[in-house]
Amino acid sequence: MREALFYEPHPGGAHCRLCPKECVIGEGKAGFCRTRQNLGGVLYAKNYGACTAYALDPIEKKPLYHFYPGSYIYSIGTWGCNFSCRFCQNWQIAQAEPDTVSLTPEQAVKMAAQAGKRNIGLAYTYSEPGVWYEFVRDTAQEARRHGLKNVLVTNGSINPEPLAELLPLMDAFNIDVKAFNETFYREVCAGRLADVKRTVALAASAAHVEITCLLIPGLNDRPDELAAMAEWLAGINQNIPLHVSRYFPSYRLSIPATPLSTLESAYRAARRHLPYVYVGNAGGDGVNTRCPSCSSVVIDREKGISRLENKSCPRCGEIIPISGEIRF
Repeated sequence: MREALFYEPHPGGAHCRLCPKECVIGEGKAGFCRTRQNLGGVLYAKNYGACTAYALDPIEKKPLYHFYPGSYIYSIGTWGCNFSCRFCQNWQIAQAEPDTVSLTPEQAVKMAAQAGKRNIGLAYTYSEPGVWYEFVRDTAQEARRHGLKNVLVTNGSINPEPLAELLPLMDAFNIDVKAFNETFYREVCAGRLADVKRTVALAASAAHVEITCLLIPGLNDRPDELAAMAEWLAGINQNIPLHVSRYFPSYRLSIPATPLSTLESAYRAARRHLPYVYVGNAGGDGVNTRCPSCSSVVIDREKGISRLENKSCPRCGEIIPISGEIRF
């Protein structure tokens, strides 16, 4: 364990200020995320260096489609989460406390550095990396010293002050915007949309950002809601890629999988405002990058081919906003 950052004494125990839940944690107790515990008035990060999973993944798996396309990234994750999504796709680590291996920041960076030439850095992912804050910050600093990129795959529920310390260390974010209505966040995730919207805006001002939304039938899949989300994102940066992803039953939600027709409707609604919308977990052409001017496929992820010429469409010359080198 390591002493946590962003907390202060409170008559009821220790006041955690890491995320918007602002838990007041009594002696011997843990906060909502289960990872931060009050022992003798000191708040500890129980999961510092506790790694539940690690793997070398394609960058597209995060998903990041406009950040070093075709590259790989060494992915690590812990346990715990400050949400309790009923449809959690990684509930075995996010909502439980599984077996772990212990890592130091130096060991994590060494593992990433030895993962091969196509690896560009470290991704903090699998469960919610925000509740791994101290380890993520220390590891990201070490990664930067070794010339590696840092990627955060997050639910976006973090307070502005701790986020401000991470922003200079992160090169890219994939942020889950789980729905575009507060009722869904409150009743299905135990979170707040307003907090996530703030994080998206702050992250987009400092790093490459892509957004994922898992579409659940009857809960967050209305085309007008997706259009409103896309319009809001376009107001931040019109070139933010949006990934609408197919849901499958998981954890405490047994609603049948998202129909392909729903994904198609969501895609059309979002494309009215955003030029780069992708369809995930469904296979097919939805993973490919098309030129927004002439509709040519300029990155074919099914075949692992880039047709871009200096990041321009070879057919019409439209510049495609890609961060970093294309490695297909």
